[in-house]
Amino acid sequence: MQERSFITPLKESIEDKKKELTEKMEKQMMKRLQSSTYPMRELLAFYRCAMMEVETKFRVLDEQFSLSHDRNPIESISSRLKTLDHIYEKARRKGIPLTIECIEKGIFDIAGVRVVCPFENDIYMLRDSILSHDDITLVEERDYISKPKPSGYRSLHLIIEVPIFLLNEKRLMKVEVQLRTMAMDQWASLEHRLMYKKDIPEEVKNDLRKKLLECADLNCRLDLIMQEIKDTTDLYLEDQ
Repeated sequence: MQERSFITPLKESIEDKKKELTEKMEKQMMKRLQSSTYPMRELLAFYRCAMMEVETKFRVLDEQFSLSHDRNPIESISSRLKTLDHIYEKARRKGIPLTIECIEKGIFDIAGVRVVCPFENDIYMLRDSILSHDDITLVEERDYISKPKPSGYRSLHLIIEVPIFLLNEKRLMKVEVQLRTMAMDQWASLEHRLMYKKDIPEEVKNDLRKKLLECADLNCRLDLIMQEIKDTTDLYLEDQ
């Protein structure tokens, strides 16, 4: 019994030392990355170029579709680039070494493009159209429309690889694309504002989650009804 009581605190002390050393090494690596600003600024510039490429492709699809169908399948397009702090935080959370090479290979959503559509069918039409481009590679797809998250969140997520053409090279960059209807986008924006990093008691949060899930169900029903209305009106337009 005496031996066991001596060994246990010793093991805990060793684990604490390991954790302290790991945190110290991570902080040193972060300082090196932040001090070598040019490589990181260059990498983020590449991601900005990739976002512009993807945005342009969607805008071209929207313009072409409007010419042939007399309506636009895209309501809005926006983009965002993760900050260095968020990149480093995600790398630590996923256990990715804090080097530029590992961050680029291990984090797929540094660059993000969000496409908001009027109707649910527009989402899948745009998905098929963008993936038909011979310079686009699908890396990953998550369909939270057919299988919503437990919270009620609905959206189609694509990780695609797109080439950017630099002065002396072609470089492949990953971009996360989120495709949503207007109802899905409004719900996600409000849910984020109401629930994200708020100091709310857990019992109150549980009640709010139930109400948000009810709203998500209503939004899903709204999208279905609006799609039915559109499909019906399209039939009459075809007869003219």
